[in-house]
Amino acid sequence: METALTRLVGARHPIVQTGMGWVAGPRLVSAAANAGALGVLASATMTLDQLREAIREVKSRTSAPFGVNLRADAADAGDRVRIMLDEGVRVASFALAPSRELIGALKEAGVVVIPSVGARRHAEKVAAWGADAVIVQGGEGGGHTGEVATTVLLPQVVDAVDIPVVAAGGFFDGRGLVAALAYGAAGVAMGTRFLLTADSTVPDAVKARYLAATVRDVTVTRAVDGLPHRMLRTELVAALEDSGRARALLQAVRRAAGFRKLSGLTWRQMVRDGLALRHGKDLSWSQVLLAANTPMLLKASMVDGRTDLGVMASGQVAGVIDDLPSCAELVERIMKEAEETLMRLTASR
Repeated sequence: METALTRLVGARHPIVQTGMGWVAGPRLVSAAANAGALGVLASATMTLDQLREAIREVKSRTSAPFGVNLRADAADAGDRVRIMLDEGVRVASFALAPSRELIGALKEAGVVVIPSVGARRHAEKVAAWGADAVIVQGGEGGGHTGEVATTVLLPQVVDAVDIPVVAAGGFFDGRGLVAALAYGAAGVAMGTRFLLTADSTVPDAVKARYLAATVRDVTVTRAVDGLPHRMLRTELVAALEDSGRARALLQAVRRAAGFRKLSGLTWRQMVRDGLALRHGKDLSWSQVLLAANTPMLLKASMVDGRTDLGVMASGQVAGVIDDLPSCAELVERIMKEAEETLMRLTASR
């Protein structure tokens, strides 16, 4: 299926596997790319050396195009871009809108720039700055998210910008892909659906927790870092919501110390990154620290399997997913369902 997205990035199918921290590593990214989707490597949880090694591992596993997800506000964003360019990666995605200058530098180097946004005005801004496409996530999506549903946000953005729009938030099958195309999108981006595949390195016990979840078990909380964050309701989420400020600060400092050792960041860099995530919000110091080391909370679940000590970012679709196909099986199924849906719609006219 050819769309503006597939022509832009060179993927066979209009599907993007999003850059989820601790989840979107070389194995998942290469499997998604080999299946015909655009695999996106999550770099925010990697050191610079690990990022270079991960890119090279993906390239050893697939000849298909793939991208790297970057944090535009990270202190070492420039170094990460240089590694991408050195290693020949030609697609950059961003969880937060990159600056006009960063977009310009990437485009000058021949890199396709695809920021993720959650509001029409943000899509208009990055489009005006030269972004090649935009991923638009509605409130159903996992991780940091907004309040506007995809079915309301998507048509707003499609009507507002002249670049390809990729729909995210609530997609998991071929029917959703056809619906997104009907709204004017050039494809769909999925996180939770790719997390719940056989190619994902997330521990089996954690995957089982996701599969057992109902739609009501997926909640939005501000207790983690002061910003709306969609995740499964776990013991830690409940504890953070019930904690007083002193206890929350102690927990944040302890986890921040662990993330500092893992990432190589200084305390000054961590606090600066945490403050950059405030977006003008009135956050407590514990929330500032948690904003800087939320990756450590994700690692506890996504890598270590400790759902009692970590957070589990999740889209609402976790409540309707009940299997763990390979990426190849998943993408093939989605495209078959999309074709059957289009044929059924045509036949009913």
